[in-house]
Amino acid sequence: EVLLAESGGGSVQAGGSLRLSCSVSGPTTFDDSDIGWYRQAPGNECELISSITSDGTTAYVDSVKGRFTVSHDSAKRTAYLEMNNLKPGDTAVYYCTEDDLEAFAPRYDGRCPEAPFANWGQGTQVTVSS
Repeated sequence: EVLLAESGGGSVQAGGSLRLSCSVSGPTTFDDSDIGWYRQAPGNECELISSITSDGTTAYVDSVKGRFTVSHDSAKRTAYLEMNNLKPGDTAVYYCTEDDLEAFAPRYDGRCPEAPFANWGQGTQVTVSS
């Protein structure tokens, strides 16, 4: 079983920064893994906000482009999401996922961890106050 664990969430004021980490363990070759970062605010859909493929190709939704940076460290089997200039609208639970990029749906109308695709972490809360 592939296990993912997010960390690094917390509470910050608007304009602040956080770096989320996603460690991957279990029977998967991290070098072949694509990682997705999703977030879900209360009452909202589960939304894919960023991804990084095994060869380092990155993608972002417009709402975070220019403020968030995704990266990975194969030696540590860890992916990261650097979040700068945070806004109250970024408040959500953030999840990382592992699978082939094609499996990452842009949105899911349900709780992120219950989505029928990819392997999911438990999520980490990010709260941004104004």
